[in-house]
Amino acid sequence: MSARPASLLVIFGATGDLAQRMLLPSMYGLYRDGLLPADIRILGTARGALDDAGFRAGVAETLAKRVAVGDRDAASIQRFLEAAHYQAAAIDDAVAAKALTDRICAMTRGDVVYHLSTAPRFYAPICDLLGAAGLAGAGTRVMLEKPIGHDLGSAIAINNGVTRVFDEARVFRVDHYLGKEGVQNLLALRFGNALFEPLWNARHIEQVQITVAETIGVEGRGDYYDDSGASRDMLQNHLLQLLCLTAMEPPSHFDPGAVRDEKLKVLRSLRPIGINEVAAHSVAGQYTNGAVDAATVPGYRDELGRASSTETYIALRAHIDNWRWSGVPFYLRTGKRMPRRCTEIYLQFRAVPHSIFKGTGAHADPNALVIKLQPEERIELMLMHKTPGLDRSGLKLAQVTLDLDVHDAFAQSRRRLAYERLYLDAIEGNGTLFVRRDETEAAWQWIDGILDGWRAHAVQPKSYPAGTWGPSSSVALTERHGHSWRE
Repeated sequence: MSARPASLLVIFGATGDLAQRMLLPSMYGLYRDGLLPADIRILGTARGALDDAGFRAGVAETLAKRVAVGDRDAASIQRFLEAAHYQAAAIDDAVAAKALTDRICAMTRGDVVYHLSTAPRFYAPICDLLGAAGLAGAGTRVMLEKPIGHDLGSAIAINNGVTRVFDEARVFRVDHYLGKEGVQNLLALRFGNALFEPLWNARHIEQVQITVAETIGVEGRGDYYDDSGASRDMLQNHLLQLLCLTAMEPPSHFDPGAVRDEKLKVLRSLRPIGINEVAAHSVAGQYTNGAVDAATVPGYRDELGRASSTETYIALRAHIDNWRWSGVPFYLRTGKRMPRRCTEIYLQFRAVPHSIFKGTGAHADPNALVIKLQPEERIELMLMHKTPGLDRSGLKLAQVTLDLDVHDAFAQSRRRLAYERLYLDAIEGNGTLFVRRDETEAAWQWIDGILDGWRAHAVQPKSYPAGTWGPSSSVALTERHGHSWRE
């Protein structure tokens, strides 16, 4: 594949919510900072009947709403708007589709990135359209938003449809978590420091917890979410990607092939959770009415407006059957209407093999490392420390935290949106932070086993009040093994 930076970005679904919240502000941030090719142009397309002027007016409104005042530069905004164009199109309208491909052809002056910010059912038809028009050859690449399918079978069908036109090296599957600074810093923490990697294994680590908690409900996405649930919307992609980066072996190089090879090994080492295991190793929940941030909020079914058995919470006890992690439980959980918004990875180290403080009343808690990814990015190392003071009975110990606040440490650096990193890499042809086909399908194979087990046992999600940490049965998931969720 050509390594030349793309000079044209075509956004399918350019008037949608994702484009307004993330894509256009991210492209502006890169443009303003001079990180994009000087001649780059953006072509937005959607069903809406807009012209260039109407689209630019919408982009200007988006930037005014979504970009911080201090990050706005009038001259940069004007040049960015001049680089933005629009072509209305519908894939099922032959005349409109032909007008779109003609416009792309006329604007192409080098490499092209197509970003398919649409429903996945349109991925293959859009790729077929581009291929038939001769617009999918060398020097082009395509970005696909999650979810890639609804299960393994549909993921394979979508991947087959896309790779029929674009070879795998030119397919960039997006998991926006991989564009977050904190997620990338997980690789730096593990493989850029001699301190942690020798301890990063079953000999020294007792348990790992990965939590992605949201305070919001379905936020107008009820129909989509009710068809997906927490398992498909969050677990299959975000949580499993965090699991892979936490558990993977050191790659030989920081390049797309080496990094993604090691992530795939983790997915293929996951012990199946199927019909015989789901009862003991999984919990599904659904929030009812309650209070979040001191505000009363409705239950999931009230928001949806109908009865539903879709899970808004899932917790799992997973195992990775390889030499590094044999016997170490990985507790995964994600849910909506949790008490606080957080994404974090918690590693609890094993207790000291022998305490010299027995008889003094001092108790040594296990050390722990907490990697917080959002809403704030920080790293906390929990250590035992002598409590100051005089005591004739011996030492007293207390757990203290060494705390690195990433924003304080890098206060001069602007906090970037995840899509800024992802767009920059896609435009430059770097696939390291994107998801490969075999990763996607391996993840679906594991998730399908859980969902099949739930169906076989007719599992119904257990209720939990909004503003709590999930069903009470999720507590038993950890405590029956001598562990507790970090809250």
